[in-house]
Amino acid sequence: MISNMNFTSHSADSLAGHLLIATAVVQDSCFARSVIYMCAHNTEGAMGIIINYPVDNIGLNDIFEQLEIKTELTARDIPIHFGGPVEANRGFVVHSAEYATEDSLIRKDGIAVTASVAVLQQIAEGKGPSEGMLVLGYAGWSPGQLEAEIEGGSWIVVPASTQLVFDRNNEAKWNSAVSTLGFDMGHFSTVVGHA
Repeated sequence: MISNMNFTSHSADSLAGHLLIATAVVQDSCFARSVIYMCAHNTEGAMGIIINYPVDNIGLNDIFEQLEIKTELTARDIPIHFGGPVEANRGFVVHSAEYATEDSLIRKDGIAVTASVAVLQQIAEGKGPSEGMLVLGYAGWSPGQLEAEIEGGSWIVVPASTQLVFDRNNEAKWNSAVSTLGFDMGHFSTVVGHA
């Protein structure tokens, strides 16, 4: 689906550049307590990347080696995350927008997402964005599917911030995102119309 996704045409009501917070409705799935940065949302569907599921069994040097990228001694180590169940072998770099290029899929409010290997080459050379994470895989929704899930109480939408997205305390990201709502998630009704 991502190959057909149009990343440049976002309407005013697009969720691109926002965060989805998983509610109790999805707590028994691979999205339990997930925070998802939305990269695309339009009539063709939606695509987002989970930003609070770190991967501990693979390091950045493993990725560099696999992609045959030579590293400098000054190469920064950026965290690696599981981005979602779709195309788990496909990588994206979620990074600070001062580095965004024409290859970036989205650039909004100081956050950019780039799928080009060039950003990894820059990081390997000790250059590139000041903040970032490598994300493997993504979450995708067919047209109307995400809207139905939001209406069904699976997700709550909040504005994204660089502080929240790039916070390295992944266990706290869900709670931090929830705290932006201004109410206790425990009091959130998952049944529409029955608060």
